[in-house]
Amino acid sequence: MRQVNSLSGQELRDMIMAATEWLEKNASEVDALNVFPVPDGDTGTNMLLTMRSTLEEAYRAPDHSTAAVAESIARGALMGARGNSGVILSQIWHGLAKGMAGKDTCTGKDLAGALLQASTEAYNGIANPVEGTILTVIREAASAANDEANSESANIVSIMDAVVNTARESVANTPNLLPVLREAGVVDAGGQGLYTILEGSLRYLKGGTEESQASKPGIIISDAAQLAKTPQMIAADENPYGYCTCFIIKGKELDPEKLKRRLKKKGESLIVVGDSSTIRVHIHTLDPGGIIRLATSLGTVHQVSIQNMDEQHEGFVEMQKERMVVADMIVVAVVSGDGLADVFTSLGAVVVPGGRTMNPSTKDLLQAVKSVASDKIIILPNNKNVIPAARQVRSLTDKTVKVLATTTIPQGIAALLAFNTEVDLDSNVAAMKKAQSAVRSIAITQAARSVRLASLQIKKKQFIGFLDGDLVAAGDSATRALNEVLAKLDLSDVEIVTIYYRGDEERVELGSFTTEFREQYPNLQVELVRGGQPHYHYIASVE
Repeated sequence: MRQVNSLSGQELRDMIMAATEWLEKNASEVDALNVFPVPDGDTGTNMLLTMRSTLEEAYRAPDHSTAAVAESIARGALMGARGNSGVILSQIWHGLAKGMAGKDTCTGKDLAGALLQASTEAYNGIANPVEGTILTVIREAASAANDEANSESANIVSIMDAVVNTARESVANTPNLLPVLREAGVVDAGGQGLYTILEGSLRYLKGGTEESQASKPGIIISDAAQLAKTPQMIAADENPYGYCTCFIIKGKELDPEKLKRRLKKKGESLIVVGDSSTIRVHIHTLDPGGIIRLATSLGTVHQVSIQNMDEQHEGFVEMQKERMVVADMIVVAVVSGDGLADVFTSLGAVVVPGGRTMNPSTKDLLQAVKSVASDKIIILPNNKNVIPAARQVRSLTDKTVKVLATTTIPQGIAALLAFNTEVDLDSNVAAMKKAQSAVRSIAITQAARSVRLASLQIKKKQFIGFLDGDLVAAGDSATRALNEVLAKLDLSDVEIVTIYYRGDEERVELGSFTTEFREQYPNLQVELVRGGQPHYHYIASVE
């Protein structure tokens, strides 16, 4: 085994780069590890975007010491943290930086101590830590590092070897600690993402030449029979951050269909059109370089356009700043879908685009907070995975920021309707929280895989319904699933049901459903609003 006795700051940065590249190769598989079979898993994407932010900041380190680079990595992770997994990952890097403070280089014992500090910070950052998650993986991996560091022959490679082996076992064991993982037949996605990062780091330390190092680490499933039930879950309309890549290939005997198959798993929003001599390609990808290399192997490439969608997002935030009405108090809301964005904007909110698979980072939310003229801001995350990043904003600005823990779009709209510019901040938060709790939220989508959860036996592509985040129904059509969820509610005291539909096709499907529903509940008001939300055919609020 190769021996590495110390790490300089430059080597630490290179190791993080290798880990990020390894995660990039496997982000979609980590995304696929959703407990619910919804087509919008985003843990791998969130962790990757967080890691990319760490790299950007790492190259701005003031010197080449391990301490300086580690501190820059932690700062980049904090500002780039997306989703719950990204926020926990940022805490891990924060702890690692604390453990390496003041060190020009890092020895094996230093690394082991820093990993223990990383585990402590990760746990401290969570109000109610849950075992069977990324927290368990970092704790057990750090313990293994400490044990190996005390052996006579210990060096950084042997310590990371112990870390990766333990992390692999820890991830495989997560279904035994969390029943919901065991029932769904998956391991914890955040734990798998961390294992992938650690494995990428070890690959760098070993020089990337180990025979056992395949092109992908392989998703760890406790029950091999369940592996076949866990395909990649990438929806056709999914639009995560990355690069919008467009180009034309010219050549001879080109095959558009074959190229489409080769590109299908390399990104989102894929369009491949053309003939045997000319092909036009459009794709949203995290690896535009790899796409272009493939294209040049087939022919000559023309009219190449690569646009950073993260920068487009920042432009959107700046546009919101220009449109903003100056007020004493402002609401910032995270929303996905042009129709829903219009709803929130019409109610006076500053909208930050985001949601499942495109969670805004702490930096994105901080930019929105800084962009408004008011010093009093209420943030509506409208998604449980955005709440951790939103809460981090509070310590990064001198403005007074309140985070209302809305987990659904209906909760966010109900809260926003209760917002009153003529009362103080605390009174607004109290009123909005009360309004949020009074609404029931429904979401209808299609299952990305077959699975049995609780009493439901769900088939791939079957329509499934959620009530306040719990999977409660399945049906052969979106409207049937919607009807089954509504049937679980006592509608006798309900005044209004608002259904936000995805697009024209869903609007047509609602025709007969709403007619029958209104006949059954003549005193109940039903409103239909185009939401344009990705992934979910219908989102409904019941008040």
